[in-house]
Amino acid sequence: MRILEVPKNDLKAIFYIFNRRIGIFILFVFIFFLDSTYFAENYTNSQLPINIIMILGFLVMYFRANKRTKELMFYAVIIGFGGEYLFSRALDMYTYRLENVPLYVPFGHAALYGRIFMFSKAPIVKKHNKAIEELFAVIIILLATIYLVFFKDVFGFVMTAIVFLLLWKRPKDRLFFFSMYLLVAILEIGGTAFGCWQWPNTAFGVFIFLPSNNPPSGISLFYFLLDISCFFIYTQRHNVSWQRLKNIKNL
Repeated sequence: MRILEVPKNDLKAIFYIFNRRIGIFILFVFIFFLDSTYFAENYTNSQLPINIIMILGFLVMYFRANKRTKELMFYAVIIGFGGEYLFSRALDMYTYRLENVPLYVPFGHAALYGRIFMFSKAPIVKKHNKAIEELFAVIIILLATIYLVFFKDVFGFVMTAIVFLLLWKRPKDRLFFFSMYLLVAILEIGGTAFGCWQWPNTAFGVFIFLPSNNPPSGISLFYFLLDISCFFIYTQRHNVSWQRLKNIKNL
């Protein structure tokens, strides 16, 4: 694997950037305990504590981000709200513990989006883009295969395959979405383990030929919609400069 050829000092730098930019979301898994079934049964059934923590965390990340990332995070919050109500409330793709859309979710989507964007654009990460991309791809394939074999997660495996197909001719987007895939998988495992939300045992609770784990492995597929929507709005807002950049690339 190419990652084995990366100099030791560069590996340390990549690991540092990963922890600084998005490692905090791995720790955030434990914050899900505040919205767990155990916490609701023994302390309070309110989602207020975790909502406050997430919104404060979002604001800290937002004000530390550069101008472009701030704008993308803003769009991601708005689109996140719409996507959550569509997939959770309208399509019953998954169900939150209180059968609502908690505030911490769309703000969490936006914060995660912004931090992964910053990670993927870091100079040391771009320098070893292919090596990191290859490592993440192997981990994703192993995860999806384990879920398929041991948990009969056909739905997650199919979504994972679609992720790879969509990225086949989009090499510049692979690292971003592979990073997103892994972080979303970690958050989904934590959230469902605590009972914050639940997935049905088939896709959308309707397609019986697509058995699903709780959670399915490839749910990051739907983050394509978030990314494409944010990027589309951004390019429309900055159409003149975007067209200039495209013209330069075509020279």
